[in-house]
Amino acid sequence: MSSTTILGIEGTAWNLSAAIVNESDVVAEVTHTYRPPTGGIHPREAAQHHARYASQVIRDLLDEAKQHGVTTGDIDAIAFSQGPGLGPCLRTVATAARMLALSLNIPLVGVNHCIAHIEVGKWKTPSSDPVVLYVSGANSQVLAYRMGKYRVFGETLDIGIGNAFDKFARNAGLTHPGGPKIEEYAKNATEYIPLPYVVKGMDFSFSGLSTAATDALKRASIEDVCYSFQETAFAMLVEVTERALAHTGKNEVLLAGGVGANMRLREMLDIMCDDRGASFYVPEKRFMGDNGAMIAYLGLLMLESGTVTDIDRSHVNPNFRPDDVDVTWIDGTIDEKLEGGN
Repeated sequence: MSSTTILGIEGTAWNLSAAIVNESDVVAEVTHTYRPPTGGIHPREAAQHHARYASQVIRDLLDEAKQHGVTTGDIDAIAFSQGPGLGPCLRTVATAARMLALSLNIPLVGVNHCIAHIEVGKWKTPSSDPVVLYVSGANSQVLAYRMGKYRVFGETLDIGIGNAFDKFARNAGLTHPGGPKIEEYAKNATEYIPLPYVVKGMDFSFSGLSTAATDALKRASIEDVCYSFQETAFAMLVEVTERALAHTGKNEVLLAGGVGANMRLREMLDIMCDDRGASFYVPEKRFMGDNGAMIAYLGLLMLESGTVTDIDRSHVNPNFRPDDVDVTWIDGTIDEKLEGGN
């Protein structure tokens, strides 16, 4: 068994998930998802869901881990999502993490949710130094490691692609989450409907696109509108990802985040990477959406590099940017290679 074992808790939005990992693999994972009866996620209701089920999720996780020979005495630290995310949800999960760390008398590690998506993707694919397209409900960014941080080379100027899909889906009378419904309708389209293509430098915008797609429902079928929405939004994302590849000189692309489950987005990125001679990586679906394993694994990397979070500094940050994090777990050899060193 690995010398380091971490329990991680994720709860930035609608997924409450806890996992125990070591350096080799995921030992155990338990998830309980908040599903709103109508509309989108209500932060207070999602937080109430997390508070209601947190003890059950942790208890079930420890029971599952015990079946694999891992007990509370084997756990070296508790990791939790410190941000970004919905404030009420973050605070609920942080409270649970603090209580666990104090009761077990082990360190606490607050992690950046976005970077956790990246690191679990690298862990579960052959990728080593990729340009990352990170697409989820609230976040849409193109990132890459450089000089001690994950630098943001491009990002949304308003809402994330997942939220743009959900906004359109609500207006179209579709249930939450909207992305999978849009993907299914798009498969039966017969025509592309022109929609606003908004790329500004290395950044992109989805709010106006979502509004225009809703308006297009008045004159076109839902199948054609869903197809056109996907094609336009994904082309924007792929364009900026390709520019980041050219700028950084890297030769790998990693797709991360829940929207990465969309097969059309994967297909478009694969075509682009093939044209550029770059490798394209996607972890298995269980690691794409929000999950406890990614939080636990980043917590493991941070703990092993000497980074822990004092209780009095464990406040959550709903606007926690990935480029605010000092990446202590990656050595400088990647930068040396970019500079032509050995």
